[in-house]
Amino acid sequence: MPPVDTKTARMLNSIGLLVVCGVLVAAYYFQIALDELPCPLCLLQRVAFVAVGYGLCLNVIRGPRPHHYGIMILAAMYGAGVSTRQVLLHIVPGTGSYGSPVLGLHFYTWAALCFFLVILGSAVMLLFDRQFATDGETRAAEKFGGSALAKFAFACILILAVANAATTFPECGAFVCAESLTGYKVLQDLKSG
Repeated sequence: MPPVDTKTARMLNSIGLLVVCGVLVAAYYFQIALDELPCPLCLLQRVAFVAVGYGLCLNVIRGPRPHHYGIMILAAMYGAGVSTRQVLLHIVPGTGSYGSPVLGLHFYTWAALCFFLVILGSAVMLLFDRQFATDGETRAAEKFGGSALAKFAFACILILAVANAATTFPECGAFVCAESLTGYKVLQDLKSG
């Protein structure tokens, strides 16, 4: 297996960042185009995906570091816990499910699988020490001139992180989300008040 150097690691992290962006875009498609409001657990899973994206961004911008992978693993563990809880809430026959299935599985099941893959991928990437080298060539590459792919991935996750905050506020307001959401709380409050 060829060694993973800093440049290759940054490219792989950029691709991973685009995959995380794809997951968030799919969630927004279901929310906006199909009018499927995310539940509070779904919103927490989105936060975990954004946090995984943060770790990936650090690797893309500052170069790969073990603690960046640590951030990704912790965020994915949190997301896996939340999504697994939601899977267990709906695993008993007759308890219903939340949202439309995609290829036979619901988003929270896909999210659990994605979070486990992030943990596995991060652990595998930690095995390649060469990406953490700090020779003169690596230091010169540390500035975020980055590839077009890296810049695009960074811009996408930044937009989606802001969108996550912007779309959660109308749904939940400034406080804790209601257990069963029936619409955008802030908009309902404005109409009634």
